[in-house]
Amino acid sequence: MPKPNTSTLPLRLDHSRSLWRSRLGSALRTSLACVLVGVATLYSPTTVRRHLHFPAFSYMTAVLVVGDASSLGGSARSAACASYGILLGLLPAMLTFYSIRPEGVSAATTAVAVAVSSFVVAASDPPGLITTRIALGQVVIVYVTAYKETGRVKPVVLHPVPVAASTAVGAAAAVLALVFPYPKLACYQVKEKTNLYIEMTKERVRVLVNAFCADSSISRSASEYQAKSLAAACKKFLQNIKLLQGSVHWERPPLKFLPRPCNVPWERLEAIGMPLKGMEIALASITSSSSAPTKAVDQQLKEDLVSLSSLISTKLKDISNFPPERKGKAEAYKAFLHSSPTIPQDLQCLPSLFFLFCTRLLLDNVVDGGGAMNPLPNPGHDYNKITPDRTEPYAAKAPKTMLRAVNMSTERVVAASKCSLTLGLAVFFGVLFSKDDGYWSGLTAAIAFAPRRGGATFGPASARAHGTALGSVYGVLGSFVSQSLMEVRLLALLPWVVFTSFLRRSRMYGPAGALGATISAAIILGRRNYGPPMVFAIERLTETYIGLCCSLSVELLLQPARASTLARKELSRSLHVIREWLQSTTSPPAESRDREKQLREAADRLHKLIEEAAAEPNFWFLPFPAASYGKLHGSLAKMVDLVFFLAQSMEFLPMEVQEAIKVDLEHFKEMVDASVKCFEEVVQVESLEEMEKELQNTSSTSYDIELGRSPPRDGKEECEKIVASLLQHSREVMERLDENVGADVKDQLVLCLASIGFCIEGIMREIKETEKGILELIQSENPWCNINLYDIICRVKYRQCCQRRHLDAPRR
Repeated sequence: MPKPNTSTLPLRLDHSRSLWRSRLGSALRTSLACVLVGVATLYSPTTVRRHLHFPAFSYMTAVLVVGDASSLGGSARSAACASYGILLGLLPAMLTFYSIRPEGVSAATTAVAVAVSSFVVAASDPPGLITTRIALGQVVIVYVTAYKETGRVKPVVLHPVPVAASTAVGAAAAVLALVFPYPKLACYQVKEKTNLYIEMTKERVRVLVNAFCADSSISRSASEYQAKSLAAACKKFLQNIKLLQGSVHWERPPLKFLPRPCNVPWERLEAIGMPLKGMEIALASITSSSSAPTKAVDQQLKEDLVSLSSLISTKLKDISNFPPERKGKAEAYKAFLHSSPTIPQDLQCLPSLFFLFCTRLLLDNVVDGGGAMNPLPNPGHDYNKITPDRTEPYAAKAPKTMLRAVNMSTERVVAASKCSLTLGLAVFFGVLFSKDDGYWSGLTAAIAFAPRRGGATFGPASARAHGTALGSVYGVLGSFVSQSLMEVRLLALLPWVVFTSFLRRSRMYGPAGALGATISAAIILGRRNYGPPMVFAIERLTETYIGLCCSLSVELLLQPARASTLARKELSRSLHVIREWLQSTTSPPAESRDREKQLREAADRLHKLIEEAAAEPNFWFLPFPAASYGKLHGSLAKMVDLVFFLAQSMEFLPMEVQEAIKVDLEHFKEMVDASVKCFEEVVQVESLEEMEKELQNTSSTSYDIELGRSPPRDGKEECEKIVASLLQHSREVMERLDENVGADVKDQLVLCLASIGFCIEGIMREIKETEKGILELIQSENPWCNINLYDIICRVKYRQCCQRRHLDAPRR
């Protein structure tokens, strides 16, 4: 039995402590911001307190700003967004009050005014979600307050002042909470997380090399599991670093003589992580094939790999030096690949060579600062030259740009229309239920608004409703315990704010439920003179449910798309992006990188929609097949990584070598394109029953569906033939190389060609897994049918043929 590896224990402890300190610190600062709002609302001078009529909005602003910002720079940015939201929400209201006097307005007039102003706010596409929500909240409160004070003569300028003052108090409390007792600076957080990321990366390199050099499958599997755990932690650190680096420049005064913070760009850290992901893919392939890497690697090379991992760890310590020092790169290459590899005859040797390719790529990224291996010499050819037939003329790009702009404006108008109708209905029904507290329904709808939301409507609404109920119950209980002592109430609020701050990261409630729970308890415990707590809590809950019902109703009426439906469409779109990428494998590097970026973004969107659909209630619909979608996303994500390494390998090859393997690549592209096109068409079928009825209605035609049916080809056998042919052509081109070509260049050629073969084999394997996943998905949607995927493909093609015949009939 292998001994447990205790070398990663300090890293796990540092990671756990850092995570615990970060979350606890955020919770305590959120509670401090709420206490500051309570103190300002209850104990500030009378001249200030008489303008703070809306402490609930102060609490909401403080929680929004602190929750969205994890550093002083982030809070400053959020406070700036809140200030912009005040202007965006109040200026239209003041103009409206100048044209229409607020005295004598009705509920319908108030709802129409809120709808028009909210449309203006949402259509302006303000920067940041905090700006939008604060501006919409300002609109709701100003107009509902004017309706509540009907009959009172009041200067126009005094209507927005209490709302703006309450919002400013919340934003100021949030900034102060991130300053005291010491400032929580983003630059220090980035530095701390970067150091932890580098330490974990060094450990990942050591673990992966040990797994590759392991003599037994048990030791290799144990090391792989450790590497996956470290990779998950590194991914979280990288996401946090990416978010924090956007707040660093908000902490630095605009003075040129001050030194810039020495932080490593997250792009460089991400570039270092990609080769490690490739090494993990290679090890997984070695483990699944039950073959030891010793077939392609000798003992001397294993020793060189161990030495190289130590060298990479040493270079990672100095990664903060940017631009990096290139000293020691030549010596590292001399120590690497002590025995030169050759193009293998056996396909089982490809994972080992791909591991070596990723190791060398990692070395270049560490030494060159996120660069890649140097392109190979290409005498007689200019590889970087872009031929005219590969470039798209400006005249062809212009219509696409215009269409993209039209789609963007259409999407913005739809989102603004939904926001306008939602807030208008919420305010109308809210003031009908309670004239004094009618703005709660509008505020609930304003906080729930998310522009260009992907479709997860029921999940956040349900979490927000549950969180509001929990916070109201806690607030009522706290009010009964401390009926008249406001100091005790504020103390009772602290543990609840800490608890809800941790609740933000739970799957059940998330940010929406935690925000509702925090605000509901804060507005009951942090204010006075609102009547009996029980009555206020019941009215607050009722108004909240009015706002949520209006949001859901408008969402279902204007855009009745569930997250599961959007996940299905995004899956089809992702398959289409894969087909587009196939056309750019031999394109210029910049275009290939753009396609790879689009594919990665599509995979990320699919992952988010799968998570949203899994948390969405089913109601009368079939349960969402989360397991099937998870497998499909896993195959798609792995294809994205293989696409990256295939593009990297192609970029390093000279044109002469690319021409030698061009036929094999074209065969591979045709095979993948045919399969993915069929999958895309099958996924687009919404209902098999409707398609069957449509085919029965066109049965009078003489076209026989059986004519389009062909026995499926063995994808594994075809893939092996393609890879074997590619390796054979690679050996031939290697034999034709001039003797003057250095050994390092030949080694790089071998690794690149072997990497291309491995990526082709891996992509075809994931295509086969995608086929299984789609079959499982359709079978789960039609549990009482015996699904034959190839039969569905033939029927889809037959329906397309009938549709084309129907369109061509009038022309004839």
